[in-house]
Amino acid sequence: MKLTVNGTAHAVDVEPDMPLLWVLRDVLGLTGTKYGCGIAQCGACTVHLGGEAVRSCQVLASDAEGAEITTFEGLGRPDALHAVQAAWIAHQVAQCGYCQSGQIMQAAHLLAEIPNPTDAEIDDWMGGNLCRCGTYPRIRAAIHTAAEGKG
Repeated sequence: MKLTVNGTAHAVDVEPDMPLLWVLRDVLGLTGTKYGCGIAQCGACTVHLGGEAVRSCQVLASDAEGAEITTFEGLGRPDALHAVQAAWIAHQVAQCGYCQSGQIMQAAHLLAEIPNPTDAEIDDWMGGNLCRCGTYPRIRAAIHTAAEGKG
């Protein structure tokens, strides 16, 4: 099967029902996407599939074939961070950091859909991404900063 991940086509020899999360991590070595719960409830495994934020633990590899997949590694580069990544650093959002790649991917999708979100919109869009460290106020502030282009 062929998957396009971060702009690069990959031929992968996996079972069609393998979760995309495991293809990304175990087959392609893209470990920025994290395993959290395995039931699409925490958001640690969030990636973009065709421009939409999805939980990769619940997407079958066969369902991702033909779509553009963007992982945390493909969102920005060290020398050209995505606005959300830069804002995350500016606000020192991460504590343990485990959920942050999923949080950032969800936030990037939010800003692609709603360029200047309200607090309520941020809370609504980000509510399915859990942070055990409770950095929600910093997450919200970073999203506002990214929306303003000040990341």
